[in-house]
Amino acid sequence: MYVILVYDIVVDDEGKKILPKVFKCCKKYLSHIQNSVFEGDMTPSQMMALRMELQKWIRKDKDSLIVFSSRDQKWLQKEFWGKEEDRTSRFL
Repeated sequence: MYVILVYDIVVDDEGKKILPKVFKCCKKYLSHIQNSVFEGDMTPSQMMALRMELQKWIRKDKDSLIVFSSRDQKWLQKEFWGKEEDRTSRFL
């Protein structure tokens, strides 16, 4: 399945420690596309593993995480309004 994941972590004292951990978990499974937005293809078992890892860090009373999923990327239209990220720009 194709997934877009978006998270919002409250940056209080505890949130400052949680934010890099959530980022690292998401980066392990998906491609980082913008600030707290990730996308990519995942199997159901990968989705379950990611969910279990993130549940350790997401505080249900303060933080939020939204996952949009589709059968395949071809069913999703993506438009860039403004600067389009060039993934090759990080290579020397």
